Amino acid sequence: MAQEEQEEASPMTMSIEELREIATRLRTEGLNSQQIADELSLSQDTVSWLLAGSQSRDAPTDVRIGWRTIGVKPERIEAIGDIMADVTAEETGHDPIDTVVGISINGIVFAQETAKNLGAEVAILRNIEGGPGQGALSDKYGRVSGKRVAIIDDVLSSGLTMSRTIEAVREAGGTPVLAVVLVNKTMRNEIDDVPLRGIIRAVPV
Repeated sequence: MAQEEQEEASPMTMSIEELREIATRLRTEGLNSQQIADELSLSQDTVSWLLAGSQSRDAPTDVRIGWRTIGVKPERIEAIGDIMADVTAEETGHDPIDTVVGISINGIVFAQETAKNLGAEVAILRNIEGGPGQGALSDKYGRVSGKRVAIIDDVLSSGLTMSRTIEAVREAGGTPVLAVVLVNKTMRNEIDDVPLRGIIRAVPV
């Protein structure tokens, strides 16, 4: 087994207490609940539950997603970006996308590759302090005003962060036409009247 696959196998089999210890450590290091959720590939509801020290019987339903085997190799990230760009072109009828927004932090690398494939600008929604899913578009990257926008992230759990991103794009004068994620952990195919596509769907049964 390759080294990166060995390294990923262990974290994915962590117990609740091990996850709680990591979540607590990340909190003491200054990460907010959204950033911890990104690090652990869990929903923010699950992270809040872990940090609250609640009992197992109260655990929210969730699916932990691990894609480190992709993330450690630039060419693998590029391949996922190729797929996301292909899905975007197909779903939008090949009408040009002007800007691709990557949701910080895990959506950024996929957004960069997707934008490169589509010949589009890349913009970033960064995390900010506040309620769950809160973010703001960075001024250092592409603009969304007056543009057709695709939004990219790694995992969609509750959909709250994606919803906030759609809202931010609209408030900035952009038109979100598609949301694409690596893994969709819901049965949703649209969010806030924007079509939603996941490369993989993973839901509890």
